[in-house]
Amino acid sequence: MIRTAFIASLFLASAAQAKGPRDIPGNFDFYTLAMSWSPSFCATNRDPHQCGRGLGFVLHGLWPQYEKGYPSDCAAQRLPEPIRREYAPIFASPRLAAHEWRRHGTCSGLDPVTYFKLSAQMKDSLRIPAAYQRPAGPVRVSPGELVQAFRAANPGMVVNAVLPFCRDGGRFLSEIQVCYNKAGRSRTCSEGQIKRSYNSCRQESFLLPSER
Repeated sequence: MIRTAFIASLFLASAAQAKGPRDIPGNFDFYTLAMSWSPSFCATNRDPHQCGRGLGFVLHGLWPQYEKGYPSDCAAQRLPEPIRREYAPIFASPRLAAHEWRRHGTCSGLDPVTYFKLSAQMKDSLRIPAAYQRPAGPVRVSPGELVQAFRAANPGMVVNAVLPFCRDGGRFLSEIQVCYNKAGRSRTCSEGQIKRSYNSCRQESFLLPSER
């Protein structure tokens, strides 16, 4: 659960624009915090900024969502270079900042500084279970076990508020998605997200690979 008054005020800033046409800044239903499992990314990408650092879960982005689908590229507002440099470190790879702002941040109804502050606060507020904090070797786990570990580490997290997403036919964890309402409280993810999670992680268990 997001607990600080600061985070609540940021959520309310975007919630004030909650109704209207699709792909309009501020008009969305809830947020998804996407956290990638870095070793899975680095298995097929050799980004020198991210890979080789022994990272575990890293921020992919904070995404405004509809109950069905999501908005994207809601405005042509460019990300000023000083702001990009200041907030690039919240991501494992600095190149993500401009992409996340263009594709998702412009749909939040927030200015760039406020959007990235909210992204950082939400990332830091999510407690990563001890077993998944930079493990020394690969970890095999079932979808249910992973979800239960996150719910145990984050009291107040509701059912289907955290979802695993897998790659390679469900063999490896790719990322988790964690859902919050526009007041910053844990909420159930959308039916579409739940279905995609199930379809991507259909094996009995999957592997969280370690970085080679």
